[in-house]
Amino acid sequence: MTHKTFDYIVVGAGSAGSVIASRLSEDPAIRVCLIEAGDKDNSPRIQIPAGTISLYKSKKYSWNYYSAPQKNMNHRVLHCPRGKALGGSSSMNSMIYIRGDAKDYEQWQTSGATGWGWNDVLPYFQKSEKNLLGQSEQFHGTQGELHVDKPNSPNPFSLKFVKAASQALGLSQNSDFNSDTQMGVGLYNVTQKDGFRQSSFKAFVQPIVKQRTNLTVIPNVQVEKVLIENKKAIGVIVWQEDEKTTLIAKQEIVLSAGALGSPFILMKSGIGPKQTLEQAGIHVQHELKGVGQNLQDHLDGLVTVRSNATQTLGFSFGSLPQVLTSPFQFFLKRKGWLTTNYVEAGGFASTTNDNRPDIQFHFVPGYRSHRGRLFEWGHGYAIHTCVLRPKSIGHISITKEQNLLLDYNFLSNEDDAKTLIEGIRCARKILSDSEFDEARGKEMLPGEHCQTDEQLMDYVKEYGATVFHPVGTCKMGTDTQSVVKPDLSVHGISGLRVADASIMPTLISGNTNAVCIMIGERAADFIKKTQESYTKRQIDGNPADDKHAH
Repeated sequence: MTHKTFDYIVVGAGSAGSVIASRLSEDPAIRVCLIEAGDKDNSPRIQIPAGTISLYKSKKYSWNYYSAPQKNMNHRVLHCPRGKALGGSSSMNSMIYIRGDAKDYEQWQTSGATGWGWNDVLPYFQKSEKNLLGQSEQFHGTQGELHVDKPNSPNPFSLKFVKAASQALGLSQNSDFNSDTQMGVGLYNVTQKDGFRQSSFKAFVQPIVKQRTNLTVIPNVQVEKVLIENKKAIGVIVWQEDEKTTLIAKQEIVLSAGALGSPFILMKSGIGPKQTLEQAGIHVQHELKGVGQNLQDHLDGLVTVRSNATQTLGFSFGSLPQVLTSPFQFFLKRKGWLTTNYVEAGGFASTTNDNRPDIQFHFVPGYRSHRGRLFEWGHGYAIHTCVLRPKSIGHISITKEQNLLLDYNFLSNEDDAKTLIEGIRCARKILSDSEFDEARGKEMLPGEHCQTDEQLMDYVKEYGATVFHPVGTCKMGTDTQSVVKPDLSVHGISGLRVADASIMPTLISGNTNAVCIMIGERAADFIKKTQESYTKRQIDGNPADDKHAH
């Protein structure tokens, strides 16, 4: 590393961190360092949409966390991949652009996240967005860096799902889940540019990094801990190529390492629950009871059907022409199999006849293995159904060996199971619709034998999973369990903020990538306002000391 002192250090080049680094470096007088534990993002597996399925268990591009045995789910260990590359999880996700329900943000505000209501956050969604679909400017932006588009070549079965869900459940067809209502079914909007994945890094950092000499991007850097002196964050100790280095931040450090990474770094730095830190042999720099608490994620149940329909995604002699020609279709026309994100269609519904959805569908126009395999020979289709606002709360912790301990605590609240069971029944109704008659097959999971509440409960315990939307572990608010204030500064520590999915007080109703980008936009504005105040005091000849400057 040529330079080791910066004004700002942003830890994590993912959905939020990339935005923050881009916005802060707009001022050429400010030196910004963006560090990422993962490698560069130039692999076709990342850039071509269909490559996403190969990333979830990648040793190179995923952290591959595993949960503690889930006591309410037959003591199963659940997999939780998190992105490990420039772009973070936005370089491995399904590229779905969803903001959540307006009431989600009103709930944030009510819980103590002052200034985070729907009307407060909407302008920041619009600021980032370059909507290519002609959707209403009341809700969408057209001048931002993040391209929001439709799937280039949706599978015919994705369209079947939309029609079947409308007929079977009476759901309206919704062409914009990010407008005045989420309810309904349709094709999802995706974060793609010219048919390729557009991660947050590709949208916000890659186009400008070569022109901005004040922005330093360093991949393959592992953070050991944040340096704290007199309750102030002054730098980070990092490892790069087996070399230990200290990077100094003259102004602030921003943790954007995700809902698992950010609280883990805080605990390694001596910030967290006192008893947890002492048991792990970590010197307590600052006690914050909420670090690692309040973990929430979307619990998911699968209905998967085997079918002989070769139009669906899958490997067979009948689909061989599609498979063999897919590279040519993609690179010449941006069409065909390689364009898929595997969940092109879906939607939102209520199991309680409320006008606010409590379940989300992700339709897969291909066979989802009943054995958990990445690929199966043959064809089929499937619906994932997840619980949007779970009541079961988990936590993450740190062990004596300095390893991350992840416990979702799924199904600790039985209401989640009830909602998911009703959601699975809704998914079955959709797949039973006449729209699927020509491709009728065998339901492999849950299976025809599984019908009663008790049987479906057993199924959820044995096969339920997560759709990889962990949030909440550095909760924003003002109560004793809060980790950051509404301006995202860490309670009791100056010069340190957290800005990523971990700050969400409650889980939003949908996929979380767009929300993290919005959080990054807001964090950058908060930091700029602090910087402007500090600069003004210097100009006025009354520079504040570090304690008050942060």
